[in-house]
Amino acid sequence: MRPGSIGRRTAGLGVVVLAIAGGLTACGSSGGDDGAPAGAGEGQASGGGTYTIWDPYPQFDKSSDWVRLLDTCGSQAGVTVERAGYDTTDLTNKALLAAQQGNSPDVLIVDNPVVSTLAEAGVLTTTEESKLDVSALSPNLLAAGQAGGKTYGVPIGANTLALYYNKEVLEKAGVDAAGVTDWASLTAALEKVKAAGKKGITFSAIGTEEGSFQFLPWFWGSGANLMKLDSAEGVSAVALWADWLKKGLAPNSVINNTQTTSWQEFATGDFAFAENGTWQLANAKKTGFDYGIIPIPGKGGGTAPAPTGGEFVSIPVQQDVARYAVAQQLVSCLTSTDNSLTTTTTLSYIAPTEEVQVKQVEQNAELKVWVEAVKAAKGRTSDNLGTKYPKISEPMWKAVQAALSGSQSPQEAMTAAQSAAASATR
Repeated sequence: MRPGSIGRRTAGLGVVVLAIAGGLTACGSSGGDDGAPAGAGEGQASGGGTYTIWDPYPQFDKSSDWVRLLDTCGSQAGVTVERAGYDTTDLTNKALLAAQQGNSPDVLIVDNPVVSTLAEAGVLTTTEESKLDVSALSPNLLAAGQAGGKTYGVPIGANTLALYYNKEVLEKAGVDAAGVTDWASLTAALEKVKAAGKKGITFSAIGTEEGSFQFLPWFWGSGANLMKLDSAEGVSAVALWADWLKKGLAPNSVINNTQTTSWQEFATGDFAFAENGTWQLANAKKTGFDYGIIPIPGKGGGTAPAPTGGEFVSIPVQQDVARYAVAQQLVSCLTSTDNSLTTTTTLSYIAPTEEVQVKQVEQNAELKVWVEAVKAAKGRTSDNLGTKYPKISEPMWKAVQAALSGSQSPQEAMTAAQSAAASATR
């Protein structure tokens, strides 16, 4: 890193941290008054010492495979790893505050849409600075951690969306899932299911980022672009969902459904299809009925680009640049080919490299459709949107809500959304 670059890159953090500091609650960690865990930013640059890793997996304790892997990577690097797990929102706030105080962790694992926010605030080093090798990573997954032509970390894995289907419901309705290849054939299938006395499709259209996440495959699958929400293509995606509700092919409950409540509807056995993610595979096996999975179809055919979920492993800016060498070893260990198979299995992700994806499918043929979906997926902050994405996403989910509730037509809703997004991103 260039001498003096730390001061310039963190100078703008004060405004960001002031905006989030009021939302920070008392921390029960063993850290100091700033709420950061003890050991953050401490330790020697080489020859041992303590290196800190913050992640968004508070569900994993010291006995978990995940934490054992962190300890193993630390041992291989000759250092002690001190790990802290937080929920995603809390982690973002703490990362910004720690950077302002010059007390960042050595390794930071964050949800991929957060990367551009932290990069813009000067919190993260680029992979060029940290010497992380990204050559084997899938470009579409890597794009979620890129901004301004620079890359700010390594994807640890990815999940995305597809359509689960109930085999018995489709068979009784005379529907072949293999024939669902575009919007027209999907709608025709839903109509047959309804005529047979069952329910069509459930999804999450709640007025939060979760709703946008579920809408994006249909929006992108129409050929639409996030910088032009009110294009004919974008309007057609909203109209598709709105028409399903009008015709009774999807329940009105989708307006308030989270991905969890949507899954619970599918698990009743009454629905033909459910839009949901890789993370529901274990629950799918508990439903008591035979299920299958197909990619979400694009409007005119093919696999629609679904948004990528998953985290990036990044190296925050340090005042002591000598620490980067060990941090790089830790990240390389966590994301190595050998460890990636363990990590993605533990976290229910598809690996970010083709080599490991092949191994995943060899171990579990059910993952084949998910590998294909991830290959077609794209990051929400891709297309160089970066921190503009949240300012576009909120008007978009509000438009979907308005159209599904009937308070506005799809065209009216998306016209208003485009106006709001354009004003917010100027």
